[in-house]
Amino acid sequence: MTITGAVSRASLAEAKERFEAVVAAGDTDLASLGGDLFSVLHLIDREHGLRRAVSDPSRDGADKAQLVRILLEGKVSPAALGLVADVVRLRWSNPSELSDAVEILAVTAESARAEAEGRIDDLEDELFRFSRVVEGEPELRGALAGPGLPDDRKLGLVQTLLEGKVTAAALTLITELVLRPRGRSLEGGLAEYGKIVAQRRQRLVALVRTRIELSEAQRARLAGVLAAAYGHEVHLNIELDPRTIGGLSIEIGDEIIDGTIAGRLDDVRRRLGTG
Repeated sequence: MTITGAVSRASLAEAKERFEAVVAAGDTDLASLGGDLFSVLHLIDREHGLRRAVSDPSRDGADKAQLVRILLEGKVSPAALGLVADVVRLRWSNPSELSDAVEILAVTAESARAEAEGRIDDLEDELFRFSRVVEGEPELRGALAGPGLPDDRKLGLVQTLLEGKVTAAALTLITELVLRPRGRSLEGGLAEYGKIVAQRRQRLVALVRTRIELSEAQRARLAGVLAAAYGHEVHLNIELDPRTIGGLSIEIGDEIIDGTIAGRLDDVRRRLGTG
């Protein structure tokens, strides 16, 4: 779900501005907005002719907006309908990036829902923790991500595992990724969604690998040091890794700050030409 085209990036920025205006109005039902946007995404992904029609750069934007209004009027909320009409009016580098933009808005809507409930930190942590559970339990991963179980069984499994134990937004997002991965691994999708949640508060996410659990004071001190270095609030995802002999390994975006003993030994080996 990486939008790379320059035209599409500019359009996504406009779509996000429209989204924030809708949320700021204060009369939008955030509990239904994300679900409605995901429903539109499913329709666009399923109906390839429709996706081509609403992303056709040679077609007038008003005509494309009218088309989705005819198709969706009364089937989704007015807020979702207005956002989708705005999205199809914009120009996109290719049809898939229009679909990706709708997905990004849907995840952002769930993030705004959690934020309004005062639980956006919980949402971020729940997505991360679930990704680690899936990664560490191959049988569960196979059941949720493999072709063996039908969708209704997968949905039942997700509900059994998570319903009443995580935020409503987390349940919605995890269910979406399990049933409709859109070509991604389950862990990859969870990581992408986690980044969108973090962006909701303009925070960076640091994956911290450590051999021993960090105290609350240590976490706060580390977050403060990273925030000062990067100029943004930094959310820490802590992963206990027995291979980390000492110190910390910190991954922020594409940058890895490796302060572990193992990392330093590897560096020495590389410098000596023995690694």
